[in-house]
Amino acid sequence: MRIVGGDWRGRRLAGPKGNGIRPTSDRLREALFNVLAHAYDDPVEGATVLDLFSGTGALAFEALSRGAAFALLVDDGREAGNLIRDNLAALDGRARARLIRRDATRLGPSADPPATLIFCDPPYGKGLAPAALTAAAKGGWLAVSALVLVEEVASAGPVLPEGSFRELERRSYGETAVTFARFEG
Repeated sequence: MRIVGGDWRGRRLAGPKGNGIRPTSDRLREALFNVLAHAYDDPVEGATVLDLFSGTGALAFEALSRGAAFALLVDDGREAGNLIRDNLAALDGRARARLIRRDATRLGPSADPPATLIFCDPPYGKGLAPAALTAAAKGGWLAVSALVLVEEVASAGPVLPEGSFRELERRSYGETAVTFARFEG
């Protein structure tokens, strides 16, 4: 697994040893960041990123490589925490990113500036995205008009909570679907 674009392009990321973590593939990350750059006026540059269910941190690190200002990586798994710390050290990214060891569906209030770009990549098929996004919204983790990307198995039902999120589009990539949305506050 590698960073596919930006300043850290080609740098290797530590990956999981087992099947408990499913990182976003290099090809899918490249496709998503191309969509962001060309269809959404490059919201990555200068962004504050919130990466929910961060796993290896690949999405957040890709965003940092491409010009995001800061990233909060949220995951409560032991292996994920170790991978994120290892990748932060390997990329010398500690000044621009922070790991928050917490259940993404129970975030509580944020002490950080609200995020403008959110990645939500929960374990597939468990319906966790709506709960995590609701927790993030209630806790003040999201800036109004933040762009939200939710990665889920293509056969999943609704991935956005009712109310404050407006779906912009849904794109399919094999067995994966990515929903692009705006947080409307």
